[in-house]
Amino acid sequence: MTANRVYLDWNATTPLRPEAKAAMAAALDVVGNPSSVHAEGRAARGLLEQARAQVAAAVGAAPRDVVFTSGGTEANALALTPGLRIGSEPVECMLVSAVEHASVLSGGRFPADRVTQIQVTADGVLDLDHLRALLADGGPALVSVMLANNETGALQPIREVAEMVHEAGGVLHVDAIQALGKIPFGIKELGADLVSLSAHKIGGPKGVGALVLSPRLSGPEPLLRGGSQELGRRAGTENLIGIAGFGAAAAVAIPAMADDMARIEGLRTRLEAGLRHISPDDGMIVSAGAPRLPNTTLFAVPGLRAETAVIGFDLAGIAVSSGSACSSGKVQPSHVLEAMGFGPELARSAIRISLGWSSSESDIDRCLQAWRKLAGNLTKRDHETVLERF
Repeated sequence: MTANRVYLDWNATTPLRPEAKAAMAAALDVVGNPSSVHAEGRAARGLLEQARAQVAAAVGAAPRDVVFTSGGTEANALALTPGLRIGSEPVECMLVSAVEHASVLSGGRFPADRVTQIQVTADGVLDLDHLRALLADGGPALVSVMLANNETGALQPIREVAEMVHEAGGVLHVDAIQALGKIPFGIKELGADLVSLSAHKIGGPKGVGALVLSPRLSGPEPLLRGGSQELGRRAGTENLIGIAGFGAAAAVAIPAMADDMARIEGLRTRLEAGLRHISPDDGMIVSAGAPRLPNTTLFAVPGLRAETAVIGFDLAGIAVSSGSACSSGKVQPSHVLEAMGFGPELARSAIRISLGWSSSESDIDRCLQAWRKLAGNLTKRDHETVLERF
């Protein structure tokens, strides 16, 4: 971290763990291609398979069921494929929760007219009655529901969703990118058929992810063809350096999770108490009534321009976000908050503060000091004037 800066945007990305950096440095010295049969190739293959086993262990899967990708977005795109099946009848339509990441809302390889959104409650939790009705209306569907929302931190009842989907003959994809390393889960316990992961959310490098498959699943068809890598499920020479970093990060993050997250949840409680004290009348913690990730706070203030507040925090030396890192550069309301029933004004007003393993009480105190200075002005004055005063 840069000196005198406070990083509170861990849901966007995390610092590279020392263990991941060391594994990547070691992989730089490995000459061989993992597909080659000579000694150099076998050495590269050994590193690749070690990382595959480490990632598989993080979610209770068999190593052969892990397909490495260029990141979470590609993992999602690979999963969202017509024709997947567990039984005899393939899925030809897709049901997706209205609060998914943009890479899932896009529908993958499903035609737009075959994709239907599932409603959520005011707390951002899936409306199970709506899902049940949608499953009853059509044939077997691919249902995609994230385990933890990247903006609100709200957790979804995936086990119940899995039972409903499988009773209807469907297939369940779970985007678990924000959940990995923050809450315990396994692909079998979830009842999921496909699970997407990303390295840079747990202290691994950017640009590498994985799709984990249930062994009973038929498919998906590869996005990239032309080689036999990843058991024919993704062509192209593997990103050995990034994959080695992913495996090393997973091997550290999962054992440390319980202690890290207990401490981090205490910091979040301190943060939210402070936010409520400073803005007792206007501010609200989004999804406060739902189970949430222990590190995530989405704070909304009517009349606030979130992008202006983010700049104000940045000038104070604090990194926060106005939503998903994939969309926070766009001045538009959060689709997650709109799906939860928030009007456009409030959907433009939310600040996401997300914590990580190196977050401290002093970080929380600095954040609250900055908010106390900003809060009195940002909802009332022109944003340029406010930033000049700050």
